[in-house]
Amino acid sequence: MAKITAAQVNELRKATGAGMMDCKNALVEAEGNMEDAITVLRKKGQKIAEKRADRDSSEGAVVSKINDANTRGVVLSLNCETDFVANNDSYTAMANDMAAIAINHDTKESFLAAKFDADMTVAEKLIEQTGVIGEKLEIGGFEVLEAPFVGTYIHGKKIGALTGLSTPVDNAAQLAKEVSMQVASMGATTLSYKDFDPAFVASETEARIAAIEKDNIELGRLGKTLKNVPSFISRAQLNDDVLAKAEEAAKAELKAEGKPEQIWDRILPGKMERFVADNTTLDHEMALLDQNFIMDDKKSVADHVTSYGDVKVVGFKRVTLA
Repeated sequence: MAKITAAQVNELRKATGAGMMDCKNALVEAEGNMEDAITVLRKKGQKIAEKRADRDSSEGAVVSKINDANTRGVVLSLNCETDFVANNDSYTAMANDMAAIAINHDTKESFLAAKFDADMTVAEKLIEQTGVIGEKLEIGGFEVLEAPFVGTYIHGKKIGALTGLSTPVDNAAQLAKEVSMQVASMGATTLSYKDFDPAFVASETEARIAAIEKDNIELGRLGKTLKNVPSFISRAQLNDDVLAKAEEAAKAELKAEGKPEQIWDRILPGKMERFVADNTTLDHEMALLDQNFIMDDKKSVADHVTSYGDVKVVGFKRVTLA
């Protein structure tokens, strides 16, 4: 049997991150050969990975990386099973090492096949570390974004977002961070209401109205105030004819209330704003630029972006552990 020295064990630990006894046992099995010992540990990782393949890996770390030119970014999640592992500094460091590799790849598949170091690919590193840590590790979310300027925001290692701007205006990094905070917090799925498919809007309108009417049956039974049933849910539905009819209805209401006609012009804008707000709930939930800005809900995200000058949001990406 080959004599295993402390220096060999330490070298293998630095190379793999495995525990001292695991390294010593691997070196014993490999008769002191370092490369063979790494193979032993990798095979152990494969066995553990196979056993834990069905386990839930909903904890982990979300990290992002922006290239030096601020024109390309990647956000990904390195998933594990427990927050005990996720909160380890070395785990976050490994996730950041992976993000530095991922920035050069367009797909998760290409990234996983890339070299993590001279000895193994990213996919092989995940298997190796599964053996070292004893938990299922995998890349969960993986998103890449390119734009004239890309910025990022990570919220508590749980949610990450990228935002692409049309031009690198002054304070572009701050703007991209603020919009990325909005993306992380509010979870938009599209840039603007103009991007919605008409069939989706129609289907969603029918479903939401049905849900509210069902709720109102129970509220009525309990003697509680009924919810407003909207006619529309997106600005995409509010064409000129719809808005004209809404204005006529508002005028009829003012007349019925006995309001003098000479003051209608001061009241109508507020009523129309309320009508639009009540009938664009889908936009507020799912369209980034049409959402109320989280740092000032008196204006939309689009209005906030405009305050930075001649710049537009051209894209965004979001990755979450939840």
